[in-house]
Amino acid sequence: MTSQAERRVEMQARLADLTTRLQQIEAELETHSDRDWEEMAAAREADEVLEGMGVSGQQEIRMIQAALARMDAGEYGVCTKCGIEIAPERLDVLPFTPFCSKCAA
Repeated sequence: MTSQAERRVEMQARLADLTTRLQQIEAELETHSDRDWEEMAAAREADEVLEGMGVSGQQEIRMIQAALARMDAGEYGVCTKCGIEIAPERLDVLPFTPFCSKCAA
């Protein structure tokens, strides 16, 4: 079982990794040169994939930040919906989850 301090370190490391990845995605989306129509179509498809990855990364960042805020408030590990303790095994898999398995279902 992972301690809360270990989970904090893991989430902070993941947050740093996601921030770096989002910066790379943003830089990639900004670096387009003039291309012919086929190249532009292929680039647009790639951009859509990158944009999807960016949105997903932003959502995960918000969830991690919220979990860190719950830690700071002394509310980490308690379901934000029903108020019962979240199983440590669930937190080992999803350390930033705000819900117990029952409320998540």
